Parts: sequence; structure tokens; C-alpha cells
Amino acid sequence: QEQMVESGGSSVQPGDSLRLSCATLGRTTDDYALGWFRRAPGKGREFVAALGRLHGSAYYADSVEGRFTITTNDVRDILYLEMNSLEPEDTAEYYCAATRKLNYPRSPDVFEDWGPGTQVTVSS
Repeated sequence: QEQMVESGGSSVQPGDSLRLSCATLGRTTDDYALGWFRRAPGKGREFVAALGRLHGSAYYADSVEGRFTITTNDVRDILYLEMNSLEPEDTAEYYCAATRKLNYPRSPDVFEDWGPGTQVTVSS
């Protein structure tokens, strides 16, 4: 399958909002859990949010709960990450990813398909 592709990364100020998009290229929650991860400078990949396979429910990392929202468009070929009240600590490369694992996978090790990433910088 083709590699997923993220877009929408930018440099913003603290408190701003930003929406990231990911072209999932045929992957839907019928067959995959679809998620967002991030990697801050000097750190490993960190789970941000995902939609579970089959159940399609959203689940989030504690650090973004209430500020970020993960959704898809109506035809389910774009995965979004709506980010509000951005903080400098949200600065990272953001990746969309897919796995065939069921339930509520969070570990990046179980996600098989990855996009190349899009940079988000939050700074005053």
C-alpha cells in the first residue's frame, strides 16, 4: 500500500489552534486503528490520539485530552488532528500511523504503516 501523507504542520504561537491532515490512502477503521504520534527533539515517538479498529472510538494521551480531537472526514479517507490551546511542549514532528491491532493500541511498536511526518512548532 502507498505511504500515508501528513500535511498542515506550521509554526504557531502558544494558545493558537492548528489542524493536521493525513491522507490514509484506503485505510479505514474497518481494518485499521488510525492514530497520531509525535516526536519532540531528543525524544522517542509518543502516542497522541487514535481511532480504534472496528469500534472507531477515539482515545487520547493524557497530555492532550481535552485540547486535541481526532476525526475523519465523511468518506473516511482523511484523518484529522484538531489541536487547540497549543503549548510549547506540543512542538514536535507529528506522524499519522496505522495498525491492524484491535482494542486500544498506543505503542508505536505495533503500528506498521507511517507517514513521513509534518512539523509543528509552538513558540512565542
